[in-house]
Amino acid sequence: MRAALRVRYGGPEAISFGNVPEPVPSRGEILVRVAATTVNRTDCAYRSGRPWINRVVCGWPRPRVQVLGSEYAGVVVGLGEGVEAFAVGDRVFGFVDGRPGAHAELVTVPVNGLVAPVPGNWELADAAPGMEGAHYAHACLRVTNIGPGDRALVHGATGAIGTALVQLLHAEGVQVTAVCDRLPPGRPDLLTELGAAHVVQLRDAAGRTSFGSGFDAVFDATGHFSFAAARPLLRPGGSYSSSDLGRGGQNILLATAGPMARALGRRQVLFPLPQGNAALARHLGQLMDRGAYRPVVDRTFDFDELREAYTYVDAGRKVGNVVVTMPAAGRNLG
Repeated sequence: MRAALRVRYGGPEAISFGNVPEPVPSRGEILVRVAATTVNRTDCAYRSGRPWINRVVCGWPRPRVQVLGSEYAGVVVGLGEGVEAFAVGDRVFGFVDGRPGAHAELVTVPVNGLVAPVPGNWELADAAPGMEGAHYAHACLRVTNIGPGDRALVHGATGAIGTALVQLLHAEGVQVTAVCDRLPPGRPDLLTELGAAHVVQLRDAAGRTSFGSGFDAVFDATGHFSFAAARPLLRPGGSYSSSDLGRGGQNILLATAGPMARALGRRQVLFPLPQGNAALARHLGQLMDRGAYRPVVDRTFDFDELREAYTYVDAGRKVGNVVVTMPAAGRNLG
């Protein structure tokens, strides 16, 4: 089968295309023919090997796994032993964090991981970006235990995690202030449409006071807004959560003091640990099915344009998600 490969860490130029043996599903796995995939922050980190912690996961001094890609949508074409939750012909979408392989014609997927049926009226290319950003966003929401009537600020609200977080918070009845560096041309109301009660563009902000204050939670969706910057915006006892480790891993270190800060009624850092299970995947699929969550798509590339897709994501200017369609998507797969 054809796949995107990298045998060394580096920029988009490190990606090559080649033929590799077709994967065979093990016990508890399904084999999916990929119709669409994405290029996301996770993929860029695995490709570049930065920050350094990714080389602990992916291999040192060179990658252990050559096939890139973590997010997908496609059709089940094979079943491993013991699989009963899916059947050949099912349309599925998901995220294979820690075991890339979705930038290929076929990928094996554990059924107890982040995989779910594609909602009935969704195209596969629209469902492909539904899992990566949303499962990180859900982890932030879950760790802060924020709920109906609370107020939250999302910094970096136009990224894949940010756009998902705005929608998931809105679905929970949270009042959201969305902060972004810019809104996409032609879509000035994007964040309001996603459920934000207030929108702040950084280029228009006179200062941090324009964000408001007294928030129950502040979420850093891009790794560019530290606890030190967020702290004045929080009410006493409020929580800060980030999708990033922070400079020098500070967000993990600060989170170790969370229980004491909470006991003293002080502002605290909570570090989200994403759950990669089928229950969460189905929950996100149900939100998509009822219209409470829809991943935002910035651009779509063909598989042969994968290097260009990585270059665009590396630039840090995407809004929502970047989708890549596979040649097989031209056939009648959904």
